[in-house]
Amino acid sequence: MAKLKNETELVHKAIEVAENYANQRGFDKFSPTDSAKDKVEVLYRLLVHDKLMQPLPEDQETGPKMRHKLALWISRQLPEDHPLLK
Repeated sequence: MAKLKNETELVHKAIEVAENYANQRGFDKFSPTDSAKDKVEVLYRLLVHDKLMQPLPEDQETGPKMRHKLALWISRQLPEDHPLLK
């Protein structure tokens, strides 16, 4: 798993976009005390459930790999000239 350039920023953008998607889908908002780790896992599972992202094999579902998958997902959603992709 090679780390993406700007992966941390991509993960933050993915969380923001996926949270908006989840809210539009009827998911209650996250509370301010929810950790980023919890958000990543919930949003990853939602996107996999809705078939917007390929799932990791069950034995590889770890926090860092879920974060990486979210970063890959958002990098494919952003326009090619987006600053995070440069």
